[in-house]
Amino acid sequence: MNLHPIKAGNFKLDGGAMFGVVPKTLWQKTNPADNNNLIDIAARCLLIENGDKLILIDSGMGDKQSEKFFGYYSLWGDDNLDASLKAKGFHRDDITDVFITHLHFDHCGGVVQWNDSRTGYELAFKNAKIWSNKEHWQWAVAPNAREKASFLKENILPIEESGHLNFISRTDATFQKTSELGFGVLFANGHTEKQMLPHIAYKDKTIVFMADLLPTVGHIPLPYVMGYDTRPLLTLDEKKLFLENAATHGWYLFLEHDAHNEIITVQHTEKGVRLKEIFTCNDIFN
Repeated sequence: MNLHPIKAGNFKLDGGAMFGVVPKTLWQKTNPADNNNLIDIAARCLLIENGDKLILIDSGMGDKQSEKFFGYYSLWGDDNLDASLKAKGFHRDDITDVFITHLHFDHCGGVVQWNDSRTGYELAFKNAKIWSNKEHWQWAVAPNAREKASFLKENILPIEESGHLNFISRTDATFQKTSELGFGVLFANGHTEKQMLPHIAYKDKTIVFMADLLPTVGHIPLPYVMGYDTRPLLTLDEKKLFLENAATHGWYLFLEHDAHNEIITVQHTEKGVRLKEIFTCNDIFN
């Protein structure tokens, strides 16, 4: 097995929204804001090369939205999915599976693109199965008012219409190994219904793709919960249990949204679980 970080782009989000009730004087120590109170955010995806499978976890925003839409998110830098795949020796047509942690636009927008005539949409990964889970899919296609702006029909419905949509089979268990893709999945419900966090056995390590359970290093303290979460008190419980397990078992946490820190480990301290070490993807994957 080989693992490759794929940089699908960078954007900015409001720091207050990213840290909920935590005062700016505290969160800006780890996530400094610009003059508009915006902090740096990455769309760092993960490519798993395993036998005859080439699995992409999440896909970034994509590029089909309007200039006005992207203007809300202050895109920055030159990273994009195609260039990042090419740098690793791949093309999007090589992808066999796309695993979507959840269907918010910054995680799944890259799965769907305009067709050549810009009269409709098509899959950006024409040879890939697209993986979600039934409970989250149903949640996303009939969104609540709080999340409606994050679940965009043009990102979601074309996947089903393509015939490439697949659901991870699951029991009522919070964590399980997927027979379909060969890695474990933790289901978390605080950010959105049935968000999926892959747990990947890589050499002698467990790599956990953190999605939005732990967006950045600055979110390690338990009260540091995003204002975007639909059930913040549940996030508190889920994050506490996860971080305790991560510290005990020495898991390596792959940060999708931290623009400046790629992989971390955590440790138990008198103040609770805190940061232990920071690694680059090259440190761990090469």
